[in-house]
Amino acid sequence: MTKNIGIHGSTGRVGHLLIENLKNDVEAKPHVLHAIEDFGFPIPQASVVTDSYEELFKNSDVVIDFTIAFATETLLEAALENPTPLVIGTTGLSAHQQNLLKEASKLMPILYSTNMSLGVAVLNKLVSLASSSLSDFDIEIVEQHHRYKKDAPSGTAMTLGESVANARGLDLEKVRVSGRNGLIGERSKDEIAVMSLRGGDIVGRHTVGFYNDGEFIELNHTATSRDTFAKGAIRAAKWIINQENGLYSINDCLGL
Repeated sequence: MTKNIGIHGSTGRVGHLLIENLKNDVEAKPHVLHAIEDFGFPIPQASVVTDSYEELFKNSDVVIDFTIAFATETLLEAALENPTPLVIGTTGLSAHQQNLLKEASKLMPILYSTNMSLGVAVLNKLVSLASSSLSDFDIEIVEQHHRYKKDAPSGTAMTLGESVANARGLDLEKVRVSGRNGLIGERSKDEIAVMSLRGGDIVGRHTVGFYNDGEFIELNHTATSRDTFAKGAIRAAKWIINQENGLYSINDCLGL
């Protein structure tokens, strides 16, 4: 049976790609498009366009959200009154918004991921292994994105940072450095740098480096198209529909 997918943030870059990818999907359709502005591209004739969260949830089997933090917060608050499976790829969530996400997941299945690509999911596994195995190596993370990205460091970079920190039994927020300037002294042993570069139309590039005297290893992932995020979110949406209430990650969906 074809599933009706609601798209929150349907006029955005990833929203557009979600609609395009779902046009010929035999298992799911972009049935409800939540929008508060005009579309700059053609949409499927059978789609319902609404600015009402009640209509969004009433007509959707699952909702995919790629927006900005305050819009995701509004979506979660509305979902508490209309429990519906959710796939959320918005980054830059505050502590309050993360807590809201956890509370909402008690009433519905929610998959939250800072990056929907299979490659990044595998990268997180690899850097965790490297971090624990190369315990004497310094760790530096660099992320690069387009000039329009609003949050820094990226959610993906922070997730990678958490992966390497957890592998060493460290609290990322206590050891993270996201800027260096002036006479700051030597690098501490447990320090983990998470640095951001912005420019041009870079979709996304993340490099995790492990540096020691005489050698270093760098693991990186480069996204050449946002389509990889759209395809990953659709895969997650089809999966989350069949899950029990709870908060899931992309690793759960991919079986990693």
